Amino acid sequence: MLTKLKNGLDGTQLKTIALALMVLDHIHYFFEFTGCIPTVFSMLGRLSAPLFLFCTVEGFAHTHDRRRYFVRIWAIGTAMAALEFFMIYAKAFRRGDGFYPLNAIFQDLMLLCIVWQGIDWLREKKFAKGIAAIAAVLCWPFVMVAFLSAFPQIQQMPWASTVVAFVITSPLPLWTSITDGSWSFLLGGALLYALRGRRKVQLTVWALVIFLCDFVLTFGMACRQEGFVWTQMFTNNYEWFGVAAVLLMLLYNGQRGSGHKQLFYWFYPAHVYLLYGASCLLYNVLR
Repeated sequence: MLTKLKNGLDGTQLKTIALALMVLDHIHYFFEFTGCIPTVFSMLGRLSAPLFLFCTVEGFAHTHDRRRYFVRIWAIGTAMAALEFFMIYAKAFRRGDGFYPLNAIFQDLMLLCIVWQGIDWLREKKFAKGIAAIAAVLCWPFVMVAFLSAFPQIQQMPWASTVVAFVITSPLPLWTSITDGSWSFLLGGALLYALRGRRKVQLTVWALVIFLCDFVLTFGMACRQEGFVWTQMFTNNYEWFGVAAVLLMLLYNGQRGSGHKQLFYWFYPAHVYLLYGASCLLYNVLR
């Protein structure tokens, strides 16, 4: 069990900080077209997703009902992805410039819950169940590729191909194609849970992996592009700024905190669509 510090930030306080940073990030995301929102909003917002991930790791570890915890995350993620599906394929509900939100972090968290449960089963020496749970997440994209390769005629059938596209976009997403987060986010989430209980090791490994994935690899690819200068890693390619969230994670005192339990689930979709709706109205006014 994690040592509970007398001082520091509890889970509710960490989530509140993450919410505030997320709102800043999304204000820039939805209203960047105005040219009035500073990029620093999104730079600060890079800390939000790692903090939510860390809090979800703790929430999953401590919840008394993992099934209900998982279903709630899955339901929100599926509903948002269903709306996104219509925006992508039917071009419905898009802003006048064709923009539409790609916010799907709940799908990342849903897949991670399955992986985390698999990790716990492995710890309990339930190897078949543990391997099956982790493999289900990792192999699902390859199963779909094999299925579509075996039955290529499905892609020529409008209704069948639409159903398949909906399934792998909404209720049963592929980790390779979720529109929010990245493979490094998922890898970081698995490591945070696997190393939970050894705070310094856990956060050191997580920060190192995220830095390697989001800075070193990105720099390696970007530096090959014509006109690239290293300062762009601080102005354009700033996804790696999320590593700084480790400083707040270190302040976590092991306590859940009180209040706002349901707010953290419903604030995410509510604020996304409110901001998106406001951006659509403003776009029409400015057009």
